[in-house]
Amino acid sequence: MSQGALKGIRVVDFGHVWAGPYCAQILADMGAEVIKVESKKRTDVHRRQGPYPGGVPGLNRSGVWNAQNRGKLSCTIDLTHPEGASLAKRLVAISDVVIENFSPRVMQKLGLDYENLKLVKPDIIMLSLSAFGHTGPQRDYVGYGPSIDAWAGLDYLTGYPDGPPESLGGMFPDTASALYGAFAVLVALYNREKSSEGQYIDVSQMEVSINLIADALVEQAVTGKNSGRLGNSHPFKHPHGCYPCQGEDKWIAIAVESEEEWVALCRVMNRPDLATDPRYADPASRQQHREELDTLISFWTSQFEPYRLMELLQASGVAAGPSLNVPELLADPHLKERRAFWELDHPEVGRQIVYGPCWRLSATPGGISQPAPLLGEDNDYVFRQLLGLTEGEIARLEKKEII
Repeated sequence: MSQGALKGIRVVDFGHVWAGPYCAQILADMGAEVIKVESKKRTDVHRRQGPYPGGVPGLNRSGVWNAQNRGKLSCTIDLTHPEGASLAKRLVAISDVVIENFSPRVMQKLGLDYENLKLVKPDIIMLSLSAFGHTGPQRDYVGYGPSIDAWAGLDYLTGYPDGPPESLGGMFPDTASALYGAFAVLVALYNREKSSEGQYIDVSQMEVSINLIADALVEQAVTGKNSGRLGNSHPFKHPHGCYPCQGEDKWIAIAVESEEEWVALCRVMNRPDLATDPRYADPASRQQHREELDTLISFWTSQFEPYRLMELLQASGVAAGPSLNVPELLADPHLKERRAFWELDHPEVGRQIVYGPCWRLSATPGGISQPAPLLGEDNDYVFRQLLGLTEGEIARLEKKEII
């Protein structure tokens, strides 16, 4: 495998749970050396939550932790101890990027905020991925994905018109913020290459999440109102939704944008009469009669297997795709050919499948260099080789449970 574009860049990952670790994982996939700083006293939530292969728990066995920390190194430091914080600063002094996703007061309390770190490394680039950013009246509020979803308006727009807001059911603020954060780090590295200056990057997970509802924000700003919860329908496109197919819990998503696509759908359905029916003459009319039209489409789609129907519709220029569950995603031939999922050999859990990088760079492809590390697996490399500690110093720090 060719080297990634970030070969030679060292990242110190103080991240916890999702946003920080996922951002650092992206940089590791790009070739950076990422050193995950952990604590034996307070291990990462994901090390302790699983899911675990075979249902057997263990700090090195969590499927989520091993996926989002692949390609990294692990060292253990008690950051709450002054000597531990001092060790962390020594590590930062020989690194390029620092990533953390705690609430603002945490790193400052540890003496590891940007103002302190740039004293030991003036050109350091530090990324903070907090819930609400490091300024403003809500800066010290804590937040996890589900609460940020709601606060940022995503839940309000999710659900049906006659029902309450619905949780999206995933860590979208964390993963989206990690991507925005990785982009910002690359920009900062580019700027440092030109100016020799480091900088601080303040990313608000809430503001990232607000960017995910940009269409609703624009609608509100332009018209003074918004469409609210629409279920599977769309304010301008119809038909638009998920329709049942052959088999148990099998579905296909269909979206019609233009009149040409509507005529094409009617042709594939062998119902040319629908294309000339005045009830369905334009998007507004189809929206008005959407319940009866959806019933007609559902009766037709239920006679087909999802992939076969997708092929028929796509061949006619109609946007359509099967609604896949996770086992179907893992087995999808298109994703297999593009290597969307990787198989890694982990020393404790054996063969495991993890999601792969979602980009394809022709010259510097990068990729997953190794499975996730065991807790403290790389202490010797970090403390002895990088920081130059003696055997006696390491033994003393181990005895005091600082490392």
